[in-house]
Amino acid sequence: MRFRKKSHNVDNIDVSPLIDMVFILLIFFMVTTTFVKDMQLEINRPSAASASLASTKVIRVYIDASSEIYIDNQPVKLWAIQSKLRDLLRTSTEKSVLVITDDKVPVDILIDVIDEARMSGAKDVAVSTTKEIG
Repeated sequence: MRFRKKSHNVDNIDVSPLIDMVFILLIFFMVTTTFVKDMQLEINRPSAASASLASTKVIRVYIDASSEIYIDNQPVKLWAIQSKLRDLLRTSTEKSVLVITDDKVPVDILIDVIDEARMSGAKDVAVSTTKEIG
């Protein structure tokens, strides 16, 4: 009696479930990751004793030291802020605007930007500050 030795063929490994699992993990991490668009402007924010953290989902309006206004990394004129913010607030779940300004910006420009943000339909408008130590 002769017994034949069974050979195990390794060439028939099905990798499609592994590929499916990798794609599912990739989609999961892409969906759960939040992306914060932060501009690379050199801004010295004013300080305040009552500073608190802002949500990452607020719409950010930047005013640099030369009083240039930016929304979505694009320069915007003062008269165009209201329409630009209105479009962004339609798609936003949180109807809040955060104004990030330099401490050298004149107050009248800051007030004009805040007024335009409120007239665009924002529920909350805040000014970004640094927390005072002490």
